[in-house]
Amino acid sequence: MTEASQDPQATVRLTVAQALVRFLSVQYTERDGVRQRAIPGAFGIFGHGNVAGVGQALLQNALDPAEGEEALPYYLVRNEQAMVHSAVGFSRARRRLQTFACTASIGPGSTNMVTGAALATINRVPVLLLPSDTFATRRPDPVLQQLENPGSPDISVNDAFRPVSRFWDRITRPEQLIASLPQAMRVLTDPAETGAVTLCLPQDVQAEAHDFPLALFRERTWHVGRPVPEPAALERAVTAIRSARRPLVVAGGGVKYSEASQALIAFADATGTPVADTQAGKGAIPGEHACAVGGVGSTGSAAANALAAEADVVIGVGTRYTDFTTASHTAFANPDARFVNLNVASFDAAKHSAEMLVADAREGLEALTEALAGHRVSEEYATEASRLAQEWARTTVELTTTRNAPLPAQVEVFGALNDLMGAEDVVVNAAGSMPGDLQALWRAAGPDQYHLEYGYSCMGYEIPAAIGVRLARPERDRQVVAIVGDGTYQMMPTELATIVSEGLKVIVVVLQNHGFASIGALSESVGSQRFGTAYRMRDDSGQLAGEHVGVDLAANAASFGVRTVSASSIEEFRAAYADAAAAPDATVIVIETDPVGPNPPATNGWDVPVAEVSRLESTQRAYEQYATLRAKQRHYL
Repeated sequence: MTEASQDPQATVRLTVAQALVRFLSVQYTERDGVRQRAIPGAFGIFGHGNVAGVGQALLQNALDPAEGEEALPYYLVRNEQAMVHSAVGFSRARRRLQTFACTASIGPGSTNMVTGAALATINRVPVLLLPSDTFATRRPDPVLQQLENPGSPDISVNDAFRPVSRFWDRITRPEQLIASLPQAMRVLTDPAETGAVTLCLPQDVQAEAHDFPLALFRERTWHVGRPVPEPAALERAVTAIRSARRPLVVAGGGVKYSEASQALIAFADATGTPVADTQAGKGAIPGEHACAVGGVGSTGSAAANALAAEADVVIGVGTRYTDFTTASHTAFANPDARFVNLNVASFDAAKHSAEMLVADAREGLEALTEALAGHRVSEEYATEASRLAQEWARTTVELTTTRNAPLPAQVEVFGALNDLMGAEDVVVNAAGSMPGDLQALWRAAGPDQYHLEYGYSCMGYEIPAAIGVRLARPERDRQVVAIVGDGTYQMMPTELATIVSEGLKVIVVVLQNHGFASIGALSESVGSQRFGTAYRMRDDSGQLAGEHVGVDLAANAASFGVRTVSASSIEEFRAAYADAAAAPDATVIVIETDPVGPNPPATNGWDVPVAEVSRLESTQRAYEQYATLRAKQRHYL
């Protein structure tokens, strides 16, 4: 800014909210020479806590921006949790180099964002949360929606954000903003430390004026680096990999975020090492690649899990090894298995007593490929991996094309979508039985196509996340498809109204199976007989065992103003999807599916405790099976 460069002491009088908006509008990130706005917009819902503060500042930004102040477009959403999901979806699609700010009023408006904050932090995705707070001066104490804590009057409901945020601050004086904002940006742009960043804004402080230094509002570029491997660590990793007879790569989300897919493909081509993937990493290597063996872990492919069971060196790249990836510490069964973990975060690189290679995924893979020049797995091992992958491919085709009766199975819907969607299209999903089926069966064509939130597995993520993905990927010939079950849909359908109001081209596929199919199957597996998992009327016996609850999902979706189509067969679904893809606006497709499958064959376990004693035979049988799984668990030491 010209004035600031001429006079470092120059100031401008602004409210805290106006200063915040002005600062955010001129923050940029840069990686590999590509520069973009760090915070290109804001989601929000206004209430008494932010309408006169952040709301007024965003209005002023839109109608009368200061010299050098960039536009910060505002998007009105319908639910505060949903807007955080939208910000996460946007940021993931932008490789964590951009995100949105989210503003909410005090009380429930703010606490609605806590779930979204947890989701962002667990998944290592940056979001900027601006929950409004009670009065810093405490003059009208207590105000509407204020939590009163007799033992500590400085506590508010926003303290709930502390454990689910990577950075948390409460701005109780205007000048604190000057120190806090750069710290917030540091965390938002740090690949290893990122997650939810929460700045609590008391409603009186938002509107308070202060003479801020003009230098605070100069354009700033936050350079997102690519840490290179430390030579000695690289040598140790190479030594471990060279010693392996049966190595296996586990590709996680870090491969995608660092744009390391080509480096991963080059590593696989050069060494012949089989590559399995996690939910976040699927698509990092194309599903049709000769070294791709599919998802690993509790919901993985038979191919990947057979290789994992005998792997002697596991090369984790950008993964945090959730219990689904390790099948609750049973997947890597070789007693001599060792780990080499390439990760930008030392916290994740250290897991399972690994040889730590703390570096950017792309830089690390390129260094490993160069250092391993001439080294390849044995022809026998490569042939085995290829054979297993081909066998699973045949299983996938059989599962997704065999017609189930009288209702189609959801795996048939997934098979149709996999055929119909292009390499640049994006499928969005998060919770229930769908992620398991998708990880096992989806053949991702590239790193952008598969967008699964399975760190928090949050029902309600899909539709709002599709908004974020569409904002990040506005190309009209690219489809963004959110798949939801009826349980998820009923939790958060309201963002369909946002999709309509913003004119966003999104396809929402709703699978009607009259309840929680995933938890129903899990309930059955632990001996609980699918109790309380189906949407049924209460019958004369007092149980929820009567007729299905008659919710008309298609009519509900149509009531939001979105084009809605019902399909009763896979052939009708294919036709409906083709029409939706060709349509200029959003479409909801509703299809009823069989709640009990069929589903992919389980090739690994998951630790969900079973009642140790019970009068029910179903629970007794389940506990016997559970004890068998527990006996296979181990610490990777």
